[in-house]
Amino acid sequence: MIPYAHTTFVIERALPGAPDNAFRFFADPALKQRWTDCHPDWKPIEVRMDFRTGGEEVSRLLDQDGRAHAFRAHYLDIERGRHIIYAFTMRIDDALVSSSQATVEFTPAPSGTRMLYTEQAVFVHEADIAPRRDGTGFGFDRLAAAIERGGAAIQ
Repeated sequence: MIPYAHTTFVIERALPGAPDNAFRFFADPALKQRWTDCHPDWKPIEVRMDFRTGGEEVSRLLDQDGRAHAFRAHYLDIERGRHIIYAFTMRIDDALVSSSQATVEFTPAPSGTRMLYTEQAVFVHEADIAPRRDGTGFGFDRLAAAIERGGAAIQ
């Protein structure tokens, strides 16, 4: 029997602009790619996004060693400029790495937007927890930078 590891982590970021603008960087595929494309050398196998409650997002990429990395999300609840709730799995080839539920909340703040990300996850291997948490944080750093240089801010 595999000893699954469970965790919950929270990441907070101050983002420039209004909550509706930060939300756009999750909802618009071209804007989202600006901050989630962390492996530009990987080959896309399947990439699609149906950003609506009940919709699905899939990203399957082939790394330089020929392994397929897959992210598959189901959007459970979306309220424009306020929150996104989704469940997702991560796989390498056909092997499950993790299964998670995440909530992204956007609230107005004096400097723009307070984004609060909460992920509840089960990992097949405990050693994958810290890299996921750290990688998610780095991703949100890229999000803040993408919004900063985005030029299409909604105030």
